[in-house]
Amino acid sequence: MSNISQNTLVPGLEGVVAAETSLSSVDGKAGELIIAGFPVEELASRANFEETVYLLWHNALPDAEQLTTFKEALSVRRPLPRATLDLLRAAASEQALTMDTLRMAAGTTSLGTPDNAPSEAGFYGDALALVARFPAIVATYWRLLKEKEPVAPDPELGHAANYLYMLTGKPPSAGYVRALETYLNTVVDHGLNASTFVARAIVSTRSDVVSAVVGAIGSLKGPLHGGAPGPALDMVFEIGEANRAKPYLREKIEHGERLMGFGHRVYKVRDPRADVLAGAAKRLYTNDGDEALYELALEVEKTTLRLLAEYKPGRNLSTNVEFYTALLLHGLQLPTDLFTATFAVGRVAGWTAHCFEQRVQDRLIRPQSRYTGPKDRSWIPLEKR
Repeated sequence: MSNISQNTLVPGLEGVVAAETSLSSVDGKAGELIIAGFPVEELASRANFEETVYLLWHNALPDAEQLTTFKEALSVRRPLPRATLDLLRAAASEQALTMDTLRMAAGTTSLGTPDNAPSEAGFYGDALALVARFPAIVATYWRLLKEKEPVAPDPELGHAANYLYMLTGKPPSAGYVRALETYLNTVVDHGLNASTFVARAIVSTRSDVVSAVVGAIGSLKGPLHGGAPGPALDMVFEIGEANRAKPYLREKIEHGERLMGFGHRVYKVRDPRADVLAGAAKRLYTNDGDEALYELALEVEKTTLRLLAEYKPGRNLSTNVEFYTALLLHGLQLPTDLFTATFAVGRVAGWTAHCFEQRVQDRLIRPQSRYTGPKDRSWIPLEKR
């Protein structure tokens, strides 16, 4: 039980424990992230995304037969229903924002379950459809925005590979697939963040998982949550050369500007996800990318950390997940406008896992509020106002 009294105001619910979960543990002081018992460093670069989803949903890694069955359950749900495609075409004609379109299209994912789908129905079947169709929604919409026809998913490709294939129409390299899977695994769940809290609150009313995920998308698209990792990379591009990093960054800091990709509300030391993605970016850029850009990013990071320690001693402003997210997704040739939507492609697995957990707990989330308005007003008839 919390030692906070019923009438205590806690702005933003900071420090309030509102749920018990076996899905992830975030220790900001130690710089530790545990995903279903695995340190993120142990899981992210080894598991394929389907294994991670299965782990979150079933609290165990799948054996070979279970993994094959699970992949098939996702694969048959990956093609988008006609209603979803019509919605995406309409949104493209209006040039709607990608996250707004994802929010709208997510509400259609329970439609059009294929006849050859496994027998899972209801809550579980809808969760499968959400995870399966998020990459198809994002990729299809992006192509429609660019006046290109959608690319149908390839049943021979896995989840991450299909996302890249549906975006480009070309089978991705093994290096690209491994880099994307590492990213999706890294961001799959992260404690009771804002969007996850929204999803759990919706399911706590005994509502459905599709409604919960639509609400979570609405939360994620806010700049204080999902934000936009792109600006972290924009800073690297603006600097351009390593010898310009120090004067550029000094000017930013002295003018009170925030350096994107550094500092985190939870982590008081280096964000462990940044370490995982840094390793993934190094492998990607060494084998399949622009090594000069990677080296420049490393120099910008080192210079930024030195200057932050100089100007803001004791603040422990370390590299966060946004910095290497931007570098990695750019290396995968994803446009910055898709960065937050790609985050959602990974996080939807965590949202749905929390929905399963909350459904079992079956406890309505209903915090209190403190009224601050007047109480002594008297009604004034319209003719006398």
